[in-house]
Amino acid sequence: MAKSQETWNKKEKEKIRQKKKEEKDKRKEERKANGGTASFDDMIAYVDENGNLSSTPPDPLKKRKIVAADIEIGVPTRAAEEEVDPNRFGTVTFFDTSKGYGFIKDRDSQDSIFSHINGHLEQIQEGDKVTFRTEKGMKGLNAVDVKIAKKEVVAPAPAPETPEAPAETAE
Repeated sequence: MAKSQETWNKKEKEKIRQKKKEEKDKRKEERKANGGTASFDDMIAYVDENGNLSSTPPDPLKKRKIVAADIEIGVPTRAAEEEVDPNRFGTVTFFDTSKGYGFIKDRDSQDSIFSHINGHLEQIQEGDKVTFRTEKGMKGLNAVDVKIAKKEVVAPAPAPETPEAPAETAE
């Protein structure tokens, strides 16, 4: 005699499925019998002055007038920034001529900035004072348009003013 393809576990699962279906049908019938007690007014939600949902309508005395032209859509325009001189000053802290790269220490921020020989306008070596611009590279800032800085002429400090002694005159 051939064995049935239906196992005990399959029978149990089918019983559970049938039970769930009967419970669902029972709930459906109860909802139909109650006749839908929810009215349209019960379904409406209001937004109060703080943006929270509530079941009561907002107070008309707290209503504010909003001018549509005052509403900014998108990103506001940025204020004009100071124009920063793109040329920076620094000192060559390391440069390997055989490999063609090195690092420049920025005078203002003290950052170490990578420099490749392809971005040089003049031949440089360690210890040189240089001017350069920076560009965003794959691994950070890169120095480009590197050239040796011209010697800065420092004006001598003015001599401190001393009160002059009255000159004696020969009469």
